[in-house]
Order: sequence, then C-alpha cells, then structure tokens
Amino acid sequence: MKKTLNRREFISRSVGAGAGTIILGKTVFGAYPGNRSIKDPLELIPLGNTGIKTTFLGMGTGFSGGNRSSNITRAGVAESLIRQAFEKGIRFFDCADTYGTHPYTAAALKGIPREKYTLISKMWIDSGGLPEPERPDANLVVDRFRKELNTDYIDVIQIHCMTDGHWTDKQKKQMDILENLKARNVIKAHGVSVHSLDAMEAAASSSWVDVIHVRINPFGEAMDKSNPALVVPVIEKLHKSGKGVIGMKLIGNGSFREDSDKIDASLKYVLGLGTVDLITIGFEKPEQIDNYLARIRSAIA
Repeated sequence: MKKTLNRREFISRSVGAGAGTIILGKTVFGAYPGNRSIKDPLELIPLGNTGIKTTFLGMGTGFSGGNRSSNITRAGVAESLIRQAFEKGIRFFDCADTYGTHPYTAAALKGIPREKYTLISKMWIDSGGLPEPERPDANLVVDRFRKELNTDYIDVIQIHCMTDGHWTDKQKKQMDILENLKARNVIKAHGVSVHSLDAMEAAASSSWVDVIHVRINPFGEAMDKSNPALVVPVIEKLHKSGKGVIGMKLIGNGSFREDSDKIDASLKYVLGLGTVDLITIGFEKPEQIDNYLARIRSAIA
C-alpha cells in the first residue's frame, strides 16, 4: 500500500535529503557547492562537462513505453507533439529504442538545422522490451538509430535501465564501443539510465559515464529508493564529478499528474537541489507544454 506523506513528513524528508536542501512553505533553497541557478525553463544550460548545451526542460517521449511504442505513439500524436514542443522553445528530446519514437522525432524536426536541437537515445541490452530477441553491439545499434533519426550524429547514447550494481563490468564491451563512437564524433557523449541505487552508485564511481538519467521526486514515487534522502547524496556526487544529470520521474511516473500540489512541490524540490542539470517531462497533450513552462517559471520566481 502506498503511503501518502503528510506535510510534516514531507518537510522532514526534504530537510534530510541532503546538505542545505530545505523546503519551507513555498520556498526552496539549495546550498550545494557549485549549484546551477536556473532562470528560465528554456534557458540553454551545459549538460555536465559534455560540451552540450540544451534547454533545462526537455521532452520525454516514452511515457508508458515498451516494445517500441509509448502513449504518444499509440495515440498517434508523437510527431505533432514533438514539433509543438520545439516551437514552444524546447530543444532536448529524450528517445529510446523501446519507445519507438525515432521516426516520429525525425519527421517532427525535419527541415530544422541539426545544431538547433539535442537528441538522446538509449540502447536496450536486456531480454524483453523489444520485438526481436537479438541484441547487436552498440556500433550496429547506433547506426540504425542514426538512420531512424535521420541524423549524422546523436548527441547522447545511453545504456538503458541498468539495475545491477556491477553493470560497469558486465557492459564493458558496449562501453568500449561507445567510447570509440565518441572518439569518431558519431556521438558526443555516452552514459546510462539507472533503475536501482546500486546501479546509480556504480555510475557515480565510473569515469566512463558522461550523462545519467536519475529518478527523483520528493515523495519517493517510482524511485530507486522510497526515501529521497538516500538518493540525493548520490546525485550530488554525480553532479560534483561533472556528469550531466537528467532528472526523470518528477511526476512519479505519472502517478500524481492530476495532483497539482504534488507537481508543484516536486518541481520546486528538484530545482532546489541544484544538482540536476535538466529535467524531462512526458507530455501527452499540447496544453501540458505551456502548463509546465508556467509551473517551472512560477517555481523559479
């Protein structure tokens, strides 16, 4: 059974989440060394030490994704929604092989100069998740991704959904291939998306990781640990080491998308950490883009 935090518990967790991170009333204060102060959700920010600059707010394309489909592909709105997000000023588009959004992203951004937007995608190496059983090496996968996305290069490629604390040993072959692709400028950066605290800690200790997706919200919903206080110090370590940190699951994997207070609390909380470079939101309707832009601007103000 899910536990709903009352206000006292929420504040208690937030205060204990990491040094200097305090939520009082409607104000968020972040005191980590080297915090980034965001002035606007469409501000171009550096993604760690990768040399990539893109908007603080990015569009996730894989809500309820798997087997090369997601909510927006099944609803038939992927291409139009991605294009509208670009027209609203969003420049970061978060794809993955399992989402099936590569061709829709390519169509939506057709005709726009490639340097005007940032593409990230993720390769799936586990069983299931994709229609076919084969798992080719990263060079073959990235070549296919580039064709599907109609691009010469991809800004970031990640190994998707790691849960094993020893993933950096087990995926050494793919990591080396991706490092070679980066040296050849086929990709600009590489990294991982994690779904366990052990995997996140392994990423924090790895010099190979340039960019990481982390699950973060103040309620512990759809996170690597239900207590954010256990996760936030690892995110701080990632940030301090110069890795690009992408915050996901801010809306608890959609579990509180109808709860306006929780959405605002989550946005303020993550902004207050100062250790998350950018966030992704899985928009399903055009009006949600304006809604979240307004919410983030309100949280910043």
